[in-house]
Amino acid sequence: MADSYMCCLCAGALRDPVTIPCGDTFCLECLKIYWDQLDHLGVYNCPECRATFTPRPVLRRSVPSVSSRDHQSPLPALTPFPDLKRDSLCDFCTGRRNRAVKSCLVCLAYYCETHVKPHYESATFKRHKLVDETGHLDRKICPQHEKSLELFCKSDQMCICVLCTVREHRGHNTVSAEDERADKQKMLVVTQSEVQHIIQERMKELQDLRHNVDVLKGNAHRAQAASDKIFSEMLQSVERWHGEICQLIQANLQSAMAQAKPMVPKVMINQEFSFGEVTKTVTDMKEHLDDICKKEMDSLSKKVSDIPVYVFIPRSGVRFKSSVSSTLTKTDLQEPKTRADFLKYTVRLTFDANTAYKELVLSDGNRRVIRKRMVQFYPEHPERFDGFCQILCSEPLSGFRHYWEVEWSGEFSVGVTYKSISRKGKNSQSLLGYNDRSWSLLCSDSGYSAWHNKMDRDIPRLPRTSRIGVYLDYAGNSVSFYAVSEIMELIHMFQAKFSEPLYAGFGVGASVSLCSPEKITQLYS
Repeated sequence: MADSYMCCLCAGALRDPVTIPCGDTFCLECLKIYWDQLDHLGVYNCPECRATFTPRPVLRRSVPSVSSRDHQSPLPALTPFPDLKRDSLCDFCTGRRNRAVKSCLVCLAYYCETHVKPHYESATFKRHKLVDETGHLDRKICPQHEKSLELFCKSDQMCICVLCTVREHRGHNTVSAEDERADKQKMLVVTQSEVQHIIQERMKELQDLRHNVDVLKGNAHRAQAASDKIFSEMLQSVERWHGEICQLIQANLQSAMAQAKPMVPKVMINQEFSFGEVTKTVTDMKEHLDDICKKEMDSLSKKVSDIPVYVFIPRSGVRFKSSVSSTLTKTDLQEPKTRADFLKYTVRLTFDANTAYKELVLSDGNRRVIRKRMVQFYPEHPERFDGFCQILCSEPLSGFRHYWEVEWSGEFSVGVTYKSISRKGKNSQSLLGYNDRSWSLLCSDSGYSAWHNKMDRDIPRLPRTSRIGVYLDYAGNSVSFYAVSEIMELIHMFQAKFSEPLYAGFGVGASVSLCSPEKITQLYS
């Protein structure tokens, strides 16, 4: 009676028992796992009596589940067939069946130690093939012909018996199962070798990547340390500068008070006259400091290098007025007049290829642009002009003063614009000088015209020049255009309240070249 509550697949108490057509009962989950592995054959057998069924029987609970009150032991963990571990029982034992130790591929039966002896002793069984009991003898038997699966069909990639070659697999490419197994093992060795090689390559790449990351982190830490050191030195210099200015003011205050004290009954001191020049000096020094910081930030954005710090050190024992004059000479904050004055504010600009119109071709390290009457294959980009033949430079301009020169041919426009100018469509919002975001000078053989927000500024007729100088005084809220020469003849100047960084912009008729700072200096020298 106890065996009727046991499942031969898991050797445990029945859970959700189901009875199949041959009358044997198993756990629902155990039998489902067992039969799932036979789906590719289309023939299902009983694990106990080996009766076969086609199609797969529908499993339904046949008796009430064994109560957990009667069997407290939990159901053992199951693993999918063919890794399901179970002991096969001897097919020749009567009463209680012993565990099988051998399987006969001819008899297709399991044998215990007692009943397997005739296979060793009798000549009748001499040609029978015994193998170790694996628990899956049914997998070595053809479910259709009940013969040993001794052959392998290469056409259908499955094990077959001798009778299968006469019917279902007639004319197919077949080999012995042992030969196919040997071939598969050789292929497996090759595959394992290839996989191992790939793993080693990936490990090497991973090590190289980790090394590169470590190097990059080290460089970043060193750059950060150098940057912190430079800014610390700059802050210290500014603090010293501030202290010296305060001392200068106090010294002049005490001197003025000492001179004025005897004259108090006779004259009223004009405070604005006494400190006007001091206030102007401090203001000019602040602008000069902004210029220094701007130039240093431009340099740091390219590489970390030593930065010279300019410090104003007043000479002790000199009268206040002479100190002010010396300071103004050193800071050199006067408006530029000669070309040499303008060249002090020269910046190096490059064209931004992502903004170039589809007919423009860049060269000379993105410092020369030529218009070709054919479409260039540029990738789509949100910052590219698609309505007008225009291009912008990459460098944002803000802070203090900037100067650059351009050479041109054909009708062209030069100016500055905010980055927020429209790039798409053929309308005033994307044309330099025709909106409130840009200022431009239109140059042609017939003369010049200045444009901002669709407004044309009258310009006196001037001689045509192939080189235009652009002077941007961001802090002074002005941008000027000059005919380049030693005297720098002003063509037009815009006054505006700048609220964003500006970018140099150009409308190209034939060609435009950005003059390099080195070349400008050599020509001037």
